[in-house]
Amino acid sequence: MASRDPNPTPAGESAAHRELKRLAVDWARAQRLTLCATEVRLPRSGYRADVVAATPRQLAPEAVTAVFECKAQRADFLRDAGDERTLTSKVKALAERLARLNDLIGSHRPDLRAGQELFPEYDCIDLRGERHATHAAITRELRAAQTALYVGTKFAKLARWQAATFLYLVTETEATAHPHEVPAGWGLLVREGDQLRCVLRPVRHEVPVEARIALLERMAQRAR
Repeated sequence: MASRDPNPTPAGESAAHRELKRLAVDWARAQRLTLCATEVRLPRSGYRADVVAATPRQLAPEAVTAVFECKAQRADFLRDAGDERTLTSKVKALAERLARLNDLIGSHRPDLRAGQELFPEYDCIDLRGERHATHAAITRELRAAQTALYVGTKFAKLARWQAATFLYLVTETEATAHPHEVPAGWGLLVREGDQLRCVLRPVRHEVPVEARIALLERMAQRAR
Protein backbone atom coordinates (compact mmCIF):
# COMPACT_ATOMS: atom_id res chain seq x y z
CA MET A 1 0.00 0.00 0.00
CA ALA A 2 1.44 3.38 -1.05
CA SER A 3 2.15 5.84 1.74
CA ARG A 4 0.27 9.13 1.82
CA ASP A 5 2.22 12.23 0.84
CA PRO A 6 2.20 14.48 3.97
CA ASN A 7 2.34 17.60 1.76
CA PRO A 8 0.23 16.85 -1.32
CA THR A 9 0.41 19.15 -4.33
CA PRO A 10 -2.61 21.48 -4.57
CA ALA A 11 -4.83 20.90 -7.56
CA GLY A 12 -3.85 23.09 -10.49
CA GLU A 13 -0.46 24.09 -9.07
CA SER A 14 2.07 24.95 -11.76
CA ALA A 15 5.51 23.38 -11.94
CA ALA A 16 7.06 26.85 -11.53
CA HIS A 17 5.14 27.46 -8.29
CA ARG A 18 6.06 24.03 -6.96
CA GLU A 19 9.73 24.71 -7.72
CA LEU A 20 9.62 28.04 -5.86
CA LYS A 21 8.28 26.22 -2.80
CA ARG A 22 11.12 23.72 -3.00
CA LEU A 23 13.66 26.51 -3.25
CA ALA A 24 12.04 28.30 -0.30
CA VAL A 25 12.39 25.17 1.84
CA ASP A 26 16.05 24.84 0.84
CA TRP A 27 16.69 28.53 1.59
CA ALA A 28 14.97 28.30 4.98
CA ARG A 29 17.01 25.26 6.02
CA ALA A 30 20.19 27.04 4.96
CA GLN A 31 19.21 29.83 7.37
CA ARG A 32 18.85 27.23 10.19
CA LEU A 33 15.06 27.19 10.02
CA THR A 34 15.22 23.43 9.80
CA LEU A 35 11.57 22.62 10.56
CA CYS A 36 9.64 23.11 7.32
CA ALA A 37 6.23 22.29 5.90
CA THR A 38 4.23 23.32 2.85
CA GLU A 39 0.57 24.27 2.44
CA VAL A 40 0.04 25.09 6.13
CA ARG A 41 -3.19 26.66 7.36
CA LEU A 42 -2.10 29.58 9.53
CA PRO A 43 -3.49 30.12 13.05
CA ARG A 44 -5.81 33.12 13.55
CA SER A 45 -6.65 33.23 9.85
CA GLY A 46 -8.18 31.26 7.04
CA TYR A 47 -5.07 31.72 4.92
CA ARG A 48 -2.84 28.87 3.84
CA ALA A 49 0.88 29.58 3.54
CA ASP A 50 2.91 28.05 0.72
CA VAL A 51 5.84 27.31 3.04
CA VAL A 52 6.27 27.67 6.80
CA ALA A 53 9.58 27.23 8.59
CA ALA A 54 10.81 27.40 12.17
CA THR A 55 13.90 26.93 14.26
CA PRO A 56 13.94 24.00 16.70
CA ARG A 57 13.28 24.58 20.41
CA GLN A 58 10.55 27.17 19.95
CA LEU A 59 10.52 27.94 23.68
CA ALA A 60 14.00 29.43 23.44
CA PRO A 61 14.25 33.25 23.44
CA GLU A 62 16.04 33.30 20.07
CA ALA A 63 13.47 31.03 18.35
CA VAL A 64 11.93 32.36 15.14
CA THR A 65 9.34 31.35 12.56
CA ALA A 66 8.92 32.32 8.92
CA VAL A 67 6.19 32.32 6.29
CA PHE A 68 6.97 32.17 2.57
CA GLU A 69 4.48 33.14 -0.11
CA CYS A 70 5.52 32.02 -3.60
CA LYS A 71 4.44 33.88 -6.73
CA ALA A 72 5.48 32.53 -10.11
CA GLN A 73 3.24 34.94 -12.04
CA ARG A 74 2.84 38.69 -11.62
CA ALA A 75 -0.95 38.40 -11.76
CA ASP A 76 -0.87 36.13 -8.71
CA PHE A 77 1.19 38.67 -6.78
CA LEU A 78 -1.10 41.58 -7.69
CA ARG A 79 -4.16 39.60 -6.61
CA ASP A 80 -2.90 39.31 -3.01
CA ALA A 81 -1.04 42.61 -2.69
CA GLY A 82 -3.93 45.04 -2.25
CA ASP A 83 -3.50 48.05 0.03
CA GLU A 84 -5.81 47.21 2.94
CA ARG A 85 -6.12 50.77 4.25
CA THR A 86 -6.89 52.27 0.83
CA LEU A 87 -9.40 49.54 0.00
CA THR A 88 -11.12 49.90 3.38
CA SER A 89 -11.57 53.64 2.77
CA LYS A 90 -12.87 52.96 -0.73
CA VAL A 91 -15.42 50.40 0.49
CA LYS A 92 -16.61 52.77 3.22
CA ALA A 93 -17.00 55.69 0.78
CA LEU A 94 -18.88 53.59 -1.78
CA ALA A 95 -21.19 52.10 0.87
CA GLU A 96 -22.02 55.58 2.16
CA ARG A 97 -22.60 56.85 -1.37
CA LEU A 98 -24.93 53.93 -2.10
CA ALA A 99 -26.85 54.55 1.14
CA ARG A 100 -27.33 58.24 0.23
CA LEU A 101 -28.53 57.26 -3.22
CA ASN A 102 -31.03 54.80 -1.73
CA ASP A 103 -32.39 57.56 0.50
CA LEU A 104 -32.65 59.91 -2.47
CA ILE A 105 -34.43 57.34 -4.62
CA GLY A 106 -36.79 56.54 -1.77
CA SER A 107 -37.72 60.20 -1.25
CA HIS A 108 -38.35 60.81 -4.97
CA ARG A 109 -39.92 57.43 -5.72
CA PRO A 110 -41.88 56.28 -2.65
CA ASP A 111 -43.60 53.75 -4.89
CA LEU A 112 -40.33 51.77 -4.97
CA ARG A 113 -40.32 51.12 -1.23
CA ALA A 114 -40.95 47.48 -0.43
CA GLY A 115 -43.62 48.30 2.17
CA GLN A 116 -42.17 45.94 4.74
CA GLU A 117 -41.77 48.47 7.56
CA LEU A 118 -44.27 50.48 9.57
CA PHE A 119 -42.37 53.73 8.95
CA PRO A 120 -41.47 54.47 5.28
CA GLU A 121 -38.11 56.02 6.12
CA TYR A 122 -36.93 52.63 7.44
CA ASP A 123 -38.19 50.67 4.46
CA CYS A 124 -35.90 49.20 1.82
CA ILE A 125 -35.82 50.15 -1.85
CA ASP A 126 -37.03 47.50 -4.30
CA LEU A 127 -35.42 48.16 -7.68
CA ARG A 128 -36.49 44.92 -9.27
CA GLY A 129 -37.88 45.69 -12.69
CA GLU A 130 -36.33 49.18 -12.61
CA ARG A 131 -33.22 50.36 -14.45
CA HIS A 132 -31.17 52.86 -12.50
CA ALA A 133 -27.76 53.17 -14.16
CA THR A 134 -26.03 55.06 -11.33
CA HIS A 135 -27.30 52.68 -8.66
CA ALA A 136 -26.18 49.67 -10.70
CA ALA A 137 -22.74 51.18 -11.37
CA ILE A 138 -22.07 52.02 -7.70
CA THR A 139 -23.28 48.59 -6.62
CA ARG A 140 -20.88 46.89 -9.08
CA GLU A 141 -17.97 49.07 -7.93
CA LEU A 142 -18.74 48.38 -4.26
CA ARG A 143 -18.88 44.63 -4.82
CA ALA A 144 -15.56 44.70 -6.67
CA ALA A 145 -13.92 46.75 -3.91
CA GLN A 146 -15.28 44.43 -1.21
CA THR A 147 -13.93 41.40 -3.08
CA ALA A 148 -10.52 43.05 -3.39
CA LEU A 149 -10.55 43.95 0.32
CA TYR A 150 -11.61 40.58 1.67
CA VAL A 151 -9.77 38.37 -0.81
CA GLY A 152 -6.88 40.45 -2.15
CA THR A 153 -5.14 41.83 0.95
CA LYS A 154 -3.44 38.66 2.13
CA PHE A 155 0.02 40.21 2.48
CA ALA A 156 -1.21 43.20 4.47
CA LYS A 157 -3.25 41.04 6.84
CA LEU A 158 -0.48 38.54 7.52
CA ALA A 159 1.84 41.42 8.42
CA ARG A 160 -0.77 43.06 10.67
CA TRP A 161 -1.55 39.75 12.39
CA GLN A 162 2.19 39.04 12.79
CA ALA A 163 1.73 35.56 11.39
CA ALA A 164 5.44 34.80 11.83
CA THR A 165 8.69 36.41 12.91
CA PHE A 166 9.68 36.87 9.27
CA LEU A 167 7.51 37.15 6.17
CA TYR A 168 9.00 36.48 2.75
CA LEU A 169 7.69 36.91 -0.77
CA VAL A 170 9.35 34.43 -3.15
CA THR A 171 9.21 35.29 -6.86
CA GLU A 172 10.41 33.89 -10.16
CA THR A 173 12.01 37.19 -11.23
CA GLU A 174 12.22 40.75 -9.94
CA ALA A 175 9.67 41.66 -12.64
CA THR A 176 7.12 39.45 -10.87
CA ALA A 177 7.12 41.92 -7.97
CA HIS A 178 9.40 44.95 -8.10
CA PRO A 179 11.09 45.70 -4.75
CA HIS A 180 9.15 48.95 -4.33
CA GLU A 181 5.90 46.99 -4.70
CA VAL A 182 6.64 44.52 -1.93
CA PRO A 183 4.16 45.03 0.94
CA ALA A 184 5.48 46.79 4.03
CA GLY A 185 7.33 44.48 6.40
CA TRP A 186 7.90 41.70 3.87
CA GLY A 187 11.22 40.47 2.55
CA LEU A 188 11.80 39.56 -1.08
CA LEU A 189 13.56 36.41 -2.32
CA VAL A 190 14.12 36.15 -6.08
CA ARG A 191 15.02 33.01 -7.95
CA GLU A 192 18.44 32.91 -9.60
CA GLY A 193 18.93 29.58 -11.29
CA ASP A 194 18.59 26.86 -8.68
CA GLN A 195 18.70 29.09 -5.62
CA LEU A 196 17.13 32.19 -4.08
CA ARG A 197 18.72 35.60 -3.59
CA CYS A 198 17.56 37.94 -0.83
CA VAL A 199 16.77 41.26 -2.53
CA LEU A 200 14.89 42.84 0.36
CA ARG A 201 15.20 41.99 4.04
CA PRO A 202 11.99 41.66 6.09
CA VAL A 203 11.01 43.44 9.27
CA ARG A 204 11.31 41.26 12.36
CA HIS A 205 7.97 40.83 14.13
CA GLU A 206 7.83 40.06 17.82
CA VAL A 207 5.62 36.99 17.92
CA PRO A 208 4.47 35.62 21.31
CA VAL A 209 5.66 32.15 22.18
CA GLU A 210 2.04 30.94 22.17
CA ALA A 211 1.68 32.00 18.54
CA ARG A 212 4.95 30.30 17.59
CA ILE A 213 3.83 27.06 19.23
CA ALA A 214 0.44 27.27 17.51
CA LEU A 215 2.17 27.57 14.16
CA LEU A 216 4.42 24.61 15.00
CA GLU A 217 1.33 22.55 15.84
CA ARG A 218 -0.18 23.41 12.44
CA MET A 219 3.04 22.26 10.81
CA ALA A 220 2.90 19.01 12.73
CA GLN A 221 -0.69 18.44 11.58
CA ARG A 222 0.45 18.67 7.98
CA ALA A 223 2.97 15.89 8.61
CA ARG A 224 0.40 13.41 9.88
